[in-house]
Amino acid sequence: MIKKRKSKFTINIGWLILILTLVFIIFSVGYYYYENNYMYNIYNQKDVIKKHRNFINRLLPSVTDAQRKYNILASISLSQAILESNWGSSKLATNYNNLFGVKAYNGQPSVKLSTNEFVNGNFINIKGYFRVYKSWDDSVQSHAKLLANGTSWNQYQYQYQDVINSDNYIEAAHNLQIDGYATDPKYTNKIIE
Repeated sequence: MIKKRKSKFTINIGWLILILTLVFIIFSVGYYYYENNYMYNIYNQKDVIKKHRNFINRLLPSVTDAQRKYNILASISLSQAILESNWGSSKLATNYNNLFGVKAYNGQPSVKLSTNEFVNGNFINIKGYFRVYKSWDDSVQSHAKLLANGTSWNQYQYQYQDVINSDNYIEAAHNLQIDGYATDPKYTNKIIE
């Protein structure tokens, strides 16, 4: 009599189908999420690029006019507006049309908001009065006048003359820092970027 040997390794066809089905489902779900997340990031990136382009296009007439009138490089005005207002999305820009973080003085229309200032080697949070403008165009023109004429409280009438006399954006960005526009020690690099 011949004895049939039982294999140590037997596979039940039902279990095999179940395992393969689970592997397929896991792979499909993973692939679906990967593809949708990848596509979401692509669409999100395109949306961000579109918003940035719209912001620049919206300001371009104002900054070129300011360059013509006050000799402030349009690239510097745009860079400062981008940095200071986070592409026009900051509370100061959206609610009060202040693209540059310009402070208010001498009874100018203003709003009191928190801000970070670099003092004695550290950033501190303070409350400050910021200018309120009717439009972004008014903000651009006011900013250009500020750079052209200096601040009323500064003893040097032409405080930002080095910025106005700059031939390129790198020089102008360095001169903004030197002439005391911002307290952030990394302001020059941020403007250039």
